[in-house]
Amino acid sequence: MTRAFNFCAGPAALPDEVLLQAQAELLDWQQMGISVMEISHRHAAFESMAAEAEQDLRDLLQVPDDYAVLFMQGGATAQFSLIPMNLLGKEADPLVACVNTGIWSQKATAEAARYAKTHIVADAQTFQNTTIPPLVEWDIPKQASYLHYTPNETIGGLEFHFVPEVESIPLVVDMSSTLLSRPIDVSKFALIYAGAQKNIGPAGITLVIVRKDLLDRVMPSTPSVFNYQRIADHGSMLNTPPTFAWYLSGLVFKWLKRQGGLSAMAEINKRKATKLYRFIDESDFYHNPIDPDCRSWMNVPFTLKDDALNACFLQEAEANKLMNLKGHRSVGGMRASIYNAVPEQAVDVLIDLMKDFEKRRG
Repeated sequence: MTRAFNFCAGPAALPDEVLLQAQAELLDWQQMGISVMEISHRHAAFESMAAEAEQDLRDLLQVPDDYAVLFMQGGATAQFSLIPMNLLGKEADPLVACVNTGIWSQKATAEAARYAKTHIVADAQTFQNTTIPPLVEWDIPKQASYLHYTPNETIGGLEFHFVPEVESIPLVVDMSSTLLSRPIDVSKFALIYAGAQKNIGPAGITLVIVRKDLLDRVMPSTPSVFNYQRIADHGSMLNTPPTFAWYLSGLVFKWLKRQGGLSAMAEINKRKATKLYRFIDESDFYHNPIDPDCRSWMNVPFTLKDDALNACFLQEAEANKLMNLKGHRSVGGMRASIYNAVPEQAVDVLIDLMKDFEKRRG
């Protein structure tokens, strides 16, 4: 069977190596005669696998010892609520500072507003979400309990290529579509969270990396199953975790190590993105609206010269096994999501199709 190239924004492509290993182990994991999906999460073999996955993640990201790593459920969207529930419990009059760069940051802000006053410190909507307002123009209240931003807007393709310097205000970031795509300095952030279904593993598990000194700030009304401190105390197994997603994520972490780690992935990802943007910029038929200094490495939206050709382009793409290129319904056009598991060859094949389509339809 020939595998298609999958440009889906999420659930996204997984490495072939990982899927083949999971396939080989599906009915007989660790010579136990049963699947990893059928074993208790309390079994020593599963606990060992889970601990190894966490250590591999810590190795890849160089997570400091004073940070807890939590494997949770509910996706990044659940964290929009769980973060204020876990960080605002000691605040008499909490204020959450928020950066608006698109749909996902807007959703996070709306949920935070259920628990605290929110203040928009910078708003990319002023620029139709095509660039990030300069840091010198940000209006950051010093009394903010934390500052939340989304380093990469998966839908619009707007990305931070810097970490905001905000003095002592804790930084909280939604890295769903960027985590593990390049090295980061975890110590610059108070809390990092990410839904798995981009660069980590299959949908169903969510990573939270949180500084341990923040674990005592939970609101008293927070349900136990959402309490970061309790989850950390129980090794992310306060209740039954999404075991298969955890196992597959662990396989992805080992795959990333075999590729040379995050520095190696950064080189590949930058090369893929640069190649695709260069072709778009040199064409009169395709267009990307984002400021070149703020373009996403992971999600490349583009439009065709004539929207009437969209359906035909997608039909030809699928006929050539280039899948899931349709843009989000809120912005239209096309979107190529080129996460870690999307090989550089996929970008080359996509560019070849775009060239040929332009030649025939331009």
